[in-house]
Amino acid sequence: MKNLSFLFVCLSLSFMACKQNAQPTKIDTAGYKYFGAEITNDDAISYDDLLNKLSSVDSLETKVTGTVASVCQVKGCWANIISDKDPDGQKMFVKFKDYGFFLPLDCEGKKVTLRGKAYREVTPVDELRHYAEDEGKSAEEIAAITEPIEELKFMADGVILLP
Repeated sequence: MKNLSFLFVCLSLSFMACKQNAQPTKIDTAGYKYFGAEITNDDAISYDDLLNKLSSVDSLETKVTGTVASVCQVKGCWANIISDKDPDGQKMFVKFKDYGFFLPLDCEGKKVTLRGKAYREVTPVDELRHYAEDEGKSAEEIAAITEPIEELKFMADGVILLP
């Protein structure tokens, strides 16, 4: 009985911690919501500019603006960002530094500014399937993932969610 009570307390705390991580650290008078480190929009480049700059370098520390195409529907622990000018173009997979903050589950279609590091990385099949499951894809769609892919990724330490 004692072990069951301990398990219940641990599970309750873990669920509350996940919810707390999706809360903004600040909301300003303009309605901007800040997650992670508090950052500004100053010197942020567009997603299209980021793609151009990454054609000549392996990685880039920067601030970038884009639109949330999708977000993890389990916790908000990752997001895909797209260009405002080319929504059907290349997506950038975003994680949050040290798993220290998450985005709201309902932020799809919203504009964001991210600060962190952009880079390319090969994502293995098991990880791709995990993300597809988080996104709510069907069993057939998940099973169809059979090859690793090289992706554009971004490790964000701060995010501004624009109203």
